[in-house]
Amino acid sequence: MTAQVLPLAIAMLAVAMLLTLWRLLRGPGIPDRILALDTLYINALALLVLLGIQFRTALLFETALIIAMLGFVGTVAMSKYLLRGDIVE
Repeated sequence: MTAQVLPLAIAMLAVAMLLTLWRLLRGPGIPDRILALDTLYINALALLVLLGIQFRTALLFETALIIAMLGFVGTVAMSKYLLRGDIVE
């Protein structure tokens, strides 16, 4: 069962990432692009987790954790800059 579902889920995530990349490049405003970038890194996390399950390696899970931390900090920093014009108060 897992052998049938994982490739389908990976393909669906790849399509979602392409659509998100399109929104990132074509977004009408800066907030839309920040949201698209946030969604893109969340999709990348999900893809890494699925690939870790498929290849049975823990290295991809650790990579996903690092990307999650960096993505969260990056999203907060970009949002703060957009709202206040400065990141550090």
